[in-house]
Amino acid sequence: MTVKEILTQFESLHNETTFAHNAKYGAAKQFGVKLGDIRPIAKKIKINHELAFELWETGYVEARLLATLIVNPKKLSAEEVTRMAHSIDFVHEADWFNSYLLKDFPDKEQFREKWMDSDNKWAARSGWSLMAGRIAREPEGIDISATLDRIEKQMPNAQPEVQWTMNTSLANIGINHPQYRQRALEIGEKLGIYRDFPVSKGCTSPFAPIWINEMVKRQK
Repeated sequence: MTVKEILTQFESLHNETTFAHNAKYGAAKQFGVKLGDIRPIAKKIKINHELAFELWETGYVEARLLATLIVNPKKLSAEEVTRMAHSIDFVHEADWFNSYLLKDFPDKEQFREKWMDSDNKWAARSGWSLMAGRIAREPEGIDISATLDRIEKQMPNAQPEVQWTMNTSLANIGINHPQYRQRALEIGEKLGIYRDFPVSKGCTSPFAPIWINEMVKRQK
């Protein structure tokens, strides 16, 4: 498939509800395609590194989401990953980039600390996403206490896009590190971020104390 063919298909998959929802949350260049309609296209294309780059450069939300599914992260250079991270401008792009591309980039650790302090909110979101992953899966070498200090100090004034993955890091500390659980709970209560976040029935609140306690309860 060519870029033109894919964009034409996206146009045919336009969904007005999705378009309005995305626009509400800041999507500037989009077709309004449901996320579930993008994955079958990726499954058909499989891995196509060159096509992924062409799609990303279009700037369309759906094209960039598809790009994260068909790119080969192991073929990317650090410069290419950096450029992509700093060109993100919508939350779904950021989260698919973090989940499907950055997570599998061989040398992703080089970005973690650098991006956590970035003035670019999307790069900072990615940096804290990497930190959340390290805390949960590879905590060796991470100063958990210092990380809690940093979250307590920085999260109240962080941009909302960055707060989300900082909060994930906080929750992951409480869930996975019992010796720091009480402090994580106290910080969550003190900051109160996402305390009143609307949650669909059956879903867990992102408010760190609720999230931590619910996941710990499931572990028992």
